[in-house]
Amino acid sequence: MSVCEGKTFKFSNASISEWASVVGKVEGEGPHGDEFDEILQDNKGDMDTWEQAEAQLQKKALQHAMDKAKLCPEKMDLIFAGDLLNQCTGSSYGLKDFYIPFLGVYGACSTFAECLLLAACMVNAGYVDNCSAVTSSHFSSAERQFRFPLNYGGVRTPTSQWTATAAGAAILNSALKPPYIRAGTVGKIQDMGITDLNNMGAAMAGAAYDTISRHFKHTGTHPESYDVIVTGDLGQVGSDMLYELFQRDGVSIKERHQDCGLLIYDRERQDVHAGGSGCGCSASMMCAHFLGRVKSGELKRILYVATGALMSPTMVQQGGSIPGIAHAVEISHT
Repeated sequence: MSVCEGKTFKFSNASISEWASVVGKVEGEGPHGDEFDEILQDNKGDMDTWEQAEAQLQKKALQHAMDKAKLCPEKMDLIFAGDLLNQCTGSSYGLKDFYIPFLGVYGACSTFAECLLLAACMVNAGYVDNCSAVTSSHFSSAERQFRFPLNYGGVRTPTSQWTATAAGAAILNSALKPPYIRAGTVGKIQDMGITDLNNMGAAMAGAAYDTISRHFKHTGTHPESYDVIVTGDLGQVGSDMLYELFQRDGVSIKERHQDCGLLIYDRERQDVHAGGSGCGCSASMMCAHFLGRVKSGELKRILYVATGALMSPTMVQQGGSIPGIAHAVEISHT
């Protein structure tokens, strides 16, 4: 592995061998419902609480991925996992019964890309044989923690995004078969001065712009180098801001860009306002919609840039703004 300026890592020996996604009922009713491995018809997943249900999402996603890879827990060397909840509740409770070495990660909605980056580093360096990246989110648990309890009946603003009830899991090793992780750029915290808890897209757009720009610079690439530049999850507001930021440089990415927050739901038919968000949104879409297309060669090279709003309700209540972060992972067929 070599390291470029600004912490863009290049990998020669990291593959994503298997992956899986599990989503809730609303996500299953979206335009890509037939691509997910499992759809829960009850968003509590037959559990007593939403937090327990979110833990089940991760458990199910990882089990599906391991079943596809024909791996038992004893053959898994390490898990990188995280979610939006305090103390990474969804991850620690959802994955505890696997009894696999565990490293908890928090990057808000950028968590899946962060986990993929860390897993690729461990596999490429030869420290582990099989390493998993797992993350989740749940609409109800996130609303309770970050905004208002659902029974409060608060009115959602047009800029708000719907936190996806979803999870994604990917298993990385050195199998030397596509999809390959070829490079990754670690994000830098960017503060756009946004203080509105219901405007996550605006809070994250600057971070996406910074990370993508640095990745282009360090790898000598440009928008046309990729079949798709996938973000998660800027929604409509953040995507429009991202286009404007690049247009100032005389660069257009709109023709190559797709946002998981705009893909997972049908905004005309489903009441999700500016689109989807949450760790599980881009994780489930990557595992359901994109990785298989890279494996088959339909997509030769994609840049996955998961974005996160590093939001603290306490800091916002004290008048603080919401910093953003974005991590980029370059995934290719060759």
